[in-house]
Amino acid sequence: MELRLYDTLTREKRPFVPLDKNRVRMYVCGPTVYDFAHIGNARPFIVFDVLFRLLRHLYGAEHVTYVRNITDVDDKINARAAEEYPKLPLNEAIRSVTEKTEQQFHEDMDALGCLRPTVEPRATEHIAEMKTLIERLVAAGHAYVAEDHVLFSVPSMPDYGKLAKRSLEEMKAGARVEVAPYKRDPMDFVLWKPSKPGEPAWPSPAGIATPGRPGWHIECSAMSWKHLGETFDIHGGGIDLVFPHHENEIAQTRCAFHNQPIMANFWMHNGFLQVEGEKMSKSLGNFFTIRELLADWPGEVLRFNMLRTHYRQPIDWTVRGLEESFDTLVALTDFPDFASDTDETFAPAVLAALYDDLNTPQAIAELHALHRGGDFVALGSTLRALGVREQPKSRRAVDESTVVSLVDARNAARKAKNFKEADRIRDELKTMGVELEDKKDGTTLWKVRR
Repeated sequence: MELRLYDTLTREKRPFVPLDKNRVRMYVCGPTVYDFAHIGNARPFIVFDVLFRLLRHLYGAEHVTYVRNITDVDDKINARAAEEYPKLPLNEAIRSVTEKTEQQFHEDMDALGCLRPTVEPRATEHIAEMKTLIERLVAAGHAYVAEDHVLFSVPSMPDYGKLAKRSLEEMKAGARVEVAPYKRDPMDFVLWKPSKPGEPAWPSPAGIATPGRPGWHIECSAMSWKHLGETFDIHGGGIDLVFPHHENEIAQTRCAFHNQPIMANFWMHNGFLQVEGEKMSKSLGNFFTIRELLADWPGEVLRFNMLRTHYRQPIDWTVRGLEESFDTLVALTDFPDFASDTDETFAPAVLAALYDDLNTPQAIAELHALHRGGDFVALGSTLRALGVREQPKSRRAVDESTVVSLVDARNAARKAKNFKEADRIRDELKTMGVELEDKKDGTTLWKVRR
């Protein structure tokens, strides 16, 4: 058997051969730490945790380096710092926000059964590396200074757009690019920009006197270079990052290092997540943080539910799916030695499924086969190897007063003919596992689905 992975850059599934089998290297774009992560954020972290576990199995834990960054410089972080800590100096306020949010993120990832990455670099601790890359790009003619900004010159890289498989003209037509008079080309993107009052600032590169801050894309290029080198094996993230973030990472890194042919040998992207058939958004009332879902569902269930869909396919996150995952996991782990054993070894049939581009739906089918065959030793060790360490306990009981309040609010919205709000509340209750029955007399009955 050989591990085969789908590469977004080449649009093919091909054998994974590490650049150095003694130092297998993977980089995944991590969280921006300004608030609780939502369930869509969880998908890449669960997907690449499975890959991390598989690589450790293949090459040995000591030979695999997994880097997942922390973005701790961002406009949303600045806004929350000013709001929550108005009396603290800016940098202290920002650090307070990011440290608290990072801790919350780690707690959520632990609950989802994700291993900690080997290295978890913070963007603000790699400003020197960012400035070095920017200086190299300016010296090589791939970047230029304009009005205290440093911008990457997209036309200087002829095959820009190779990852997204779009020409420059197509990208110009479809992209939302900042229109700025100092840009030589509309597609040029910011590597460094001057800081506004109330924003974090560092001494600028390229001879700029005004203090500034890095652009988003240069951060990941700098951190991956620092911890994994100029080229490495796998770069992962959500499909939404293909353009412009990953496309720009490739451009920066390749041009900073003499237009090298690759940055990462494999580019891997997980598909989008919807909630009950719709795009997740706060305006639709279907925006759920991991922490909110963990209040009602065991972390093992959230993880298992995510793995029932192949990582490259879109996933529809539904209450029914969570219920099915809960019932399935309870059945699969219902044998005496599961909780007491500690062995973590992939059964051969499950391993074969994972070798086929992380085919987790097939892997789950093989778990069922182990269960039917009564091979509980292999079943237990494989579940633990996949990150399921406990049998799911019953869902936490919903708070009755909260449910009654939401039902009353929904009835009031219906009476006022505000059906959009009534539907939003219904969906919120549905996500809590509460089923409604509207009676002809205008009353509403509710029950918790088990």
